[in-house]
Amino acid sequence: MTICGKRATVKEVKRGGLKVKTYDKFFYDGKWQTAHAQKYAEVFNPTTEEVIAKVIQADHADIDQAVASAKKAFPAWNALKPSERAEYVKKLLARLEARKQEVADTIIAELGASRTFVENGQVPMSIKEMSGFLEEFEQYAFEEEVDNALVLKEGYGVVACITPWNYPFNQIQRKLTPALLTGNTVVVKPASDTPLTALLYAELIEEAGLPAGVANIITGSGGDAGQYLADHEDVALVSFTGSTEVGKTLAKGAADTVKKTVLELGGKSALIYLEGGDCSVAVKAAASTVLDNQGQTCSALTRLLVPESELPKVEAELKSYYDQVVVGDPADKETRVGPMVSKNQLDTVLDYIEIGKNEGAKVLIGGEALSRKGYYVQPTVFTEVTNDMRIAQEEIFGPVLVVITYQTVEEAIAIANDSIYGLAGGVVGPEEEAVSVARQLRTGNVLINGASRGPKVPFGGYKQSGIGRENGRYGLDDYVEIKAIVR
Repeated sequence: MTICGKRATVKEVKRGGLKVKTYDKFFYDGKWQTAHAQKYAEVFNPTTEEVIAKVIQADHADIDQAVASAKKAFPAWNALKPSERAEYVKKLLARLEARKQEVADTIIAELGASRTFVENGQVPMSIKEMSGFLEEFEQYAFEEEVDNALVLKEGYGVVACITPWNYPFNQIQRKLTPALLTGNTVVVKPASDTPLTALLYAELIEEAGLPAGVANIITGSGGDAGQYLADHEDVALVSFTGSTEVGKTLAKGAADTVKKTVLELGGKSALIYLEGGDCSVAVKAAASTVLDNQGQTCSALTRLLVPESELPKVEAELKSYYDQVVVGDPADKETRVGPMVSKNQLDTVLDYIEIGKNEGAKVLIGGEALSRKGYYVQPTVFTEVTNDMRIAQEEIFGPVLVVITYQTVEEAIAIANDSIYGLAGGVVGPEEEAVSVARQLRTGNVLINGASRGPKVPFGGYKQSGIGRENGRYGLDDYVEIKAIVR
């Protein structure tokens, strides 16, 4: 497997028979740049617990230069015809399609997501969503007449894109694509656990021939590099995906210079299974979201709400479904669940499992770490859960599902809405009733009877799940300033 760095200077050294690559440059101003400081962070393969790379860490001087290059490039990029910007993004999409297997292999190596999910989910999602943005962009109006004014839409300027590790390619794509199309320039700071995918993204940017300074990628820690980038006086908009707590911190910092923030944050989403619905559909719809990607998905349907009278049937269906789940090496096509991304994330999930046990919840399935190499935990299902328990209120970000019973549909709606989050949701039942229930859920997305969301459908949350929307024309809207020229 090749992991990026074809144009960055990559040094390989052997450590115990394993080749460890050292990535010693950033990509900004259209070139691979030497860092000011020679500080590196190790990247681990979560399946083997071995170091697979060392990646250079940006200091403040590096970030200043990356932002300066983006600021310099903004006027010319913003002045291009929208169709000209779209042509560059199409070239970037073509490079992704040409190297999609390499992208997939890189994600598997540093994230630990299963090959099946990465090749059939993560990478195709990026391609479909980029294509969706481009299709919507063809009809996107940058000028309109309102009363006696010409109303214009234009880019903000420099956008700081701070992205998480759980979908390392597509979370960059969801920010970079709409920002570039609408005339902004960007500086991307990816998550420290999965920087190799981002550096490969930088290669695609270079190959696509984007003008110097339009798209820049630097690597570094979230607490230092990410915060410094977000607070930078020459950054006009901060786009962040990650935890609610970090999002709050970034929003507070943005207030000092009145930056716009686009925030996609945490979730603790509920699926309501209604009487008369298909039990197998309900179980699959919820369980798949906490098994694929090891449950490291903000929109995972981690609370399964079921009529009390149907709990035995649901428990039997869950056991049958989980019996077919293969936990193992993510590179193996038979594997459904790989390791957690890091030792820290494994410890977090195990801590929550112990919290659930101590709170009095019943372990129906799993509930332990796996005694094997790698950051593995058993896929876990709790029953006898009440919605005031921490495992029902706090985002675990692992393969943990909680089952909560209800007496009436009104109670189910109240339980689903009893959360600081409002990112996603689901309803399985007779369609007319399911849609009626969905209308009453305070959440940004609701999937009916196992439906999947198309690439142009808006994604984002209510309450503490964020500000703004991603995908399609809704995602484009978050990256434009509005000017009225009155005549």
